[in-house]
Amino acid sequence: MRGYGFLRIGGREQQAFLEVPEPVPGPGELLVRVRAAGVNPGDWRMRQGFYGTEGPAVLGREVAGTVLAAGDGVTGFAPGDEVFGGCPGMLGGFAPAALVTASFAAHRPDGVSPEQAAVLPVAAGTAYDTLKNLQLKRGNTLLVNGAGGGVGVQLVQLARLRGLAVVGTASPAKHDLLTRLGATPVAYGGGVTDRIRAAAADGIDGALDLVGGEALRFISGLVPAGRLYSVADKPLVKQLGGAEVVRDRSTAVLSELAHLVATGRLDPFVTEVRRLDAAQEALALVEDGHATGKVVLIP
Repeated sequence: MRGYGFLRIGGREQQAFLEVPEPVPGPGELLVRVRAAGVNPGDWRMRQGFYGTEGPAVLGREVAGTVLAAGDGVTGFAPGDEVFGGCPGMLGGFAPAALVTASFAAHRPDGVSPEQAAVLPVAAGTAYDTLKNLQLKRGNTLLVNGAGGGVGVQLVQLARLRGLAVVGTASPAKHDLLTRLGATPVAYGGGVTDRIRAAAADGIDGALDLVGGEALRFISGLVPAGRLYSVADKPLVKQLGGAEVVRDRSTAVLSELAHLVATGRLDPFVTEVRRLDAAQEALALVEDGHATGKVVLIP
């Protein structure tokens, strides 16, 4: 089987199409014929060695597709079911077939396309879990540092559904989108903390950082103790007294997100759909930060 991944830890020069064995579902796993796969920052971070996978490995952390087989102990799914979920291990979703963790999978409802469903486990799931971690109340203000990307766009929508005010830092090209979604956009760069304070007259009640580094340091002093989370720079956020988002990778969360999409309350905001042959360009869009919303690959 031909899949797109990386040969060893390093830069983009390590990315390549690989010949790999057909995956076989183990206990608690589904074998899925891939119909769509989401592209995420976690893909290039895996290539850079963030998750301890040395390679060779096929990338792709989330997919939608058709169940071909189920491993031992799997209940609730059968061959022919249309599903979506998260991929374990080193044989990811940038391939014609992939393994999916059954406990982090759900049936794809009518009215939700494979492209839409494929991008829910990572970005929308992270956004959903962030709000669960923060436990903010209606009327509170949420700061999203890097609001124009895949997770940020989902988080703005979910936060607004819960009655939260949202301030989002983003490049100027993404400000119109954030305004349409109901957030107050703030430009990056010098003076950003003053701009955030001006946009949130009553202060910030909680924040999710999606940028890391100095951008995370800039906002840390604006957030109450215990209310700063980051998925982009876990070591630094802990140094600053914050925490990483605790994920709830469950069927229940995926089913809830799909229901929100099916009923028109959540837009997965898929902005780029590329053939698998264009995986290199799709990954570059995400790694360079040029993607607004979500990028999807289709075999």
